[in-house]
Amino acid sequence: FRSAGLPAAPARAADTLRAGKAIINSFPMAALEVGKEHGVFGAENIDLVISTFRGDGQMQQALTANAVDIGIGSGPGMGYAAKGVPARAVAAMASEPRNMALVVPRDGPVKTVADLKGRRVGVSTAGSLTDWLVRATSARQGWGPEGIEILPMGEVRTRQIAMRQGQLEGSVTSIEEGVDFEETGQGRVLMTFGDIVPDFHTHVIFATDALIKGQPDVLRRFLRGWFRTVAFMKANRAAAVKAIAKTTGYSEKIVDLSYETEMGMISYDGAFSAKALEILRKSFKDLGVLEHVPEIKDIYNPDFAPVKIQ
Repeated sequence: FRSAGLPAAPARAADTLRAGKAIINSFPMAALEVGKEHGVFGAENIDLVISTFRGDGQMQQALTANAVDIGIGSGPGMGYAAKGVPARAVAAMASEPRNMALVVPRDGPVKTVADLKGRRVGVSTAGSLTDWLVRATSARQGWGPEGIEILPMGEVRTRQIAMRQGQLEGSVTSIEEGVDFEETGQGRVLMTFGDIVPDFHTHVIFATDALIKGQPDVLRRFLRGWFRTVAFMKANRAAAVKAIAKTTGYSEKIVDLSYETEMGMISYDGAFSAKALEILRKSFKDLGVLEHVPEIKDIYNPDFAPVKIQ
C-alpha cells in the first residue's frame, strides 16, 4: 500500500538508516513502523531499520556507539549531548506530556499527589523523560527534585510486577498503559503530566553528528518521511490505530481512545519552541541532570526544522 499523492521511489538503491526508539509502547514513536509499513519512508528512498530500547539512557548509549543513526526519544534526553553524546536533537516531535501518566496500585498507599513524598516511583532509565517528570513533579510540590524516590527499572511490565509485589508505590508510563492498567483492575491513573510542564518538548528526533555532517540530505529525506507519516496518521485514523496497536501491543480500543490526546500533541513540522528549549535548558541543572546550564547550541541543531512536506 502506498499513500495517495506520494511519489514513487527512485530506481537507485535506497539509503539505509538505523532508527532507534527509546521505548516500544509509545504511540508517537510508532510513527516509524506506520511510515515503513505504508511505504512513506520508501517513497523517500529510505530503507529503515528499526530498533527498540529500554529507555532514553540505553538509546543514547546506542547513539554514542554508532549503533543507530536516528534516535526517537525525549526532550529531557537532549541533555545527553552536553555530556558528550555525539548526537543532537534535529526536530521536535511532541509538545507538553499530556500522554504521560503516573499510575498507582488500586489498594496502595498513594491516594493523592501529596502522598508521593518519599514514595518509590518506577521509571524507565535514569535521565529519561519518565525520570525527569518525577523530578519535576517533586520540585513543583516543593520537595526539591529528590523528594520522591526514583527507581529506574526498565520496561513497563517490570514496573507493573514490582507494583504488584509492593516494591513500588507508583510508575510513570504512557496514557495507553494507564487506561489498560485501570481496565484490568490493577490500579488507577493518579495524574497526567500535561500541566506540570505546559511549555515543553516531550519527544524529539535525534541524529548523530556523523549523519548531520556527512549525509544531511539523507537526514532531510528521513524527516520528510516522518512528517508525511504524521500527516498520514491524521488523515487515516483507522489505519493508524491498527498499525500502532500492532507495534505497541495495546488493543485497538485503547489506541483509539488515546488517539485524540496523542495526535493533539504531535508536531506536524518539527519546529522547536524557543520557550520550551529555554525551560529544558535550565531544567537540566535545576533537576540535577547536569551540573551546569548548557548552551542552546550544545543540545540541538536548528538547521533541519521546520520541515516542509509539500
